[in-house]
Order: sequence, then C-alpha cells, then structure tokens
Amino acid sequence: MKLGLINSAWVQANQPTSFGLRKTKEIGFDCVDIFADPLELEARERRLIKDECDRLGLPIVSLACVAVGLVDFNASVRKFHLGRVEAYLDLAYEYQAKNVLLVIGEYIWNREVIPPAEQWQWGIETVRQLGRRADELGLEIVLELEPFPLSLINNVDTMLRFLEDVGQPAVKANIDISHLALSRVAPEELRRLAGRVGHVHISDCDGKLHGDLPPGRGVVDFEPYLREIKSLDIDGAISIELEYSPQPERIVEWVEEAYRETDRRLQALGLRG
Repeated sequence: MKLGLINSAWVQANQPTSFGLRKTKEIGFDCVDIFADPLELEARERRLIKDECDRLGLPIVSLACVAVGLVDFNASVRKFHLGRVEAYLDLAYEYQAKNVLLVIGEYIWNREVIPPAEQWQWGIETVRQLGRRADELGLEIVLELEPFPLSLINNVDTMLRFLEDVGQPAVKANIDISHLALSRVAPEELRRLAGRVGHVHISDCDGKLHGDLPPGRGVVDFEPYLREIKSLDIDGAISIELEYSPQPERIVEWVEEAYRETDRRLQALGLRG
C-alpha cells in the first residue's frame, strides 16, 4: 500500500497549501488526501492544488468530506448535501483521485425524538444515490467508521449493515485504526470486511478520547490491526490523519515524526509498496 497524509494537518496549522504539499513530498509520502470543500474553494486555489500535486509527482488519492446533513430530518437539507457531496465527487474526478471519504454523522436528540430507523433510512437513500454517481465517474465512496456512541456507523456490524442496505459496489468502508481502538473493535473483526475496504486512516489516541496523534504518542497497538489490513490485500493507501497539533509552529516536526513512526511500522510488516 501507499503511505499518504491528509493535508488538513497543514491547513489547521495555518500553513499555505503549496507549502504543505511541498513538505508532504519532501518528507517522503507517496500520495496525499485533500481536505477542501469544493463549495468554498476559490478558482485559483482549486487549480493550484492539482497543478502543485502534478508538479511534485504527488498523486491525490482521496478527498475528505463531512456531510452530516445527509441524515437530517429536513428533506431540503438532505437535498443540499446531496448536491454538495456530488460536487466533491466531481472534484475528485477532476483531481484523478480514487475516492471520496464520507462522514455521515450521528443520530440526533439521543435517538429519542426521531425513530432511529428513519434516520438510518435517510442515510441509506442519500448514500445509495451518491454511490450511483460515484460509479458513473469511476470513483468510490469510502465510509468512515466513527468511534462515538450515537454515530450511525460505529463498529463493524453497523458498517456491514449499512453497506448491505446501500447495495452499491462503489460504496465501501474506510478503516480508521484509532477509531477501531476507541470503539473496542478487535483486529480480527476486520476479516469480515474482506473485499469491502477502499481506504485506511492511521493515527494514535489515548484510548479514551478521539486524538489523531502521531503513532507512538498514544496507546494504540498497531501491529495486530496492520497485520489484518495486510491480509485484506487492499489496493489503496494508508493515510496519516493528524488534527490540531498542540504546537502549530512545530507542525513540520509533528508530521515528520508521524511519517517516521508509521513508515517504520509498515516496513516491518512489508505493508508499504
């Protein structure tokens, strides 16, 4: 698999796009995931991302999209977010990416006001429609498994059920190792996702709260998860996710540490290549 970085690490440290992409390549990453909303991208920035990645020889693999409105109880809100995610798919096609990473969000009001089955069905209907669009463009949608109690998809059972209900081959799972650890999902559970995984995220945490730390800064035991990921034979990338560095002024060191520690683990298992 290729080793990538989600460029939000640089964005949240207030570094210019061109600086972040250049450093990503210099540090040694094979590819990059882009965190940018196509409805907010100014035309020159939109073009800069693609031109700079092409110049650097840094392929764009994934675009990250949070679209919790896909399960909103207002039909007008769901319609807006359908159009918004379609814009992400169009941008992914333009950037020659492989997938759009999609976060669909959580049940609202503690699952008490709206029947959970209704929110689930709204998610199925919207993602099914987006899956058809992704397939037309030769792309995939990879769904994030979130480690929160009210998330629609928060373990392997709910991931498999959602994929089955959507029934679109272009809709697959994203594996996020720290999320699995937080959700107490055993590494062996990943075997149930064989043939249904399109992308992987890696980061560390303290075992209690969502963290997105460089591997080695927390308590996640990566090797069992990475061994299971290797056995899945995924044709894709493992992308490091780093959020909100506690020392933004030292973001280069933060990313370099994450790269070094992740690469060491992947090389030891023969997983990078």
